[in-house]
Amino acid sequence: MAGSGPVLLFIHGIGDDSSTWLDILASLSRGYTVIAPDLLGHGGSDKPRADYSVAAYACGMRDLLATLDVDRVTVIGHSLGGGVAMQFAYQFPERCERLVLVSSGGVGQGVHPLLRLAAAPGTDALLPLLGTPPVRETLRRFTSLLRATGGFGLGEDLDYVVDKYVRLAESPSRQAFLRTLRAVVDWRGQVVNMLDRSYLTEGIPTMLVWGTRDHVVPSAHALIAHSAMPGSRLEIFEGAGHFPHHTSPQRFLSILRDFLTHTQPAVYDVQRWRRLLRTGGRTGTPSTPEPLGISSGT
Repeated sequence: MAGSGPVLLFIHGIGDDSSTWLDILASLSRGYTVIAPDLLGHGGSDKPRADYSVAAYACGMRDLLATLDVDRVTVIGHSLGGGVAMQFAYQFPERCERLVLVSSGGVGQGVHPLLRLAAAPGTDALLPLLGTPPVRETLRRFTSLLRATGGFGLGEDLDYVVDKYVRLAESPSRQAFLRTLRAVVDWRGQVVNMLDRSYLTEGIPTMLVWGTRDHVVPSAHALIAHSAMPGSRLEIFEGAGHFPHHTSPQRFLSILRDFLTHTQPAVYDVQRWRRLLRTGGRTGTPSTPEPLGISSGT
């Protein structure tokens, strides 16, 4: 946490930590208050046997902001953090001024095959091998070869991803990672879908950022999300993979500053929120409101 001014909350992705944002935080802290936590089960945060669902993470962000005496924020989320950011806006709309979703999860089933494999039963016994000296040495020797052959589709992100995931040799980190992963991914792909409530971003300034070579969360998801979110802004980073804020940090800073400067923070209106829930984002007023497919009973 650093700086002063309007508050920006940065949420990292699965297996990652707050250091993913370091290239941009120092610059932003000169005009904003920046908060970049390690999610529960990640980085330096505790790794208890606990609830690692997207909704639980959103509640954790609400509680963190409460302890810091922060009422309202612009939320910037990457990958899993994008899903958490969207869930935060859904659960706590009165606290969300803007949304920035970077290579976000929650748009469709598509996800990298290695994550599907890691979510499968039995991987608990295999992941500890990542941190053993023989495997580390093998990865070190073959990283150049993997990079030259596409690196499982990770491209220039390969080194960063390998460095983060070898930490899963440690049991607490590994268990927290698997609980988080299995809450959002199974062998068929992503299981959490935010599209059924994306219409609720109406009135919340929203920007989507994606790389054209993202093979972790397919870049095609960017167009799907853009279409589903009324008035959203879409920024495509040509040639970038799953971490566009690493590939082009200065461009990322530029578009983020422009977005923050030229949009007004959302103002929560309970009447508008009620209308959106009742109509599902459609015009008109239904005679019997039944939001999100939940029957009101008769």
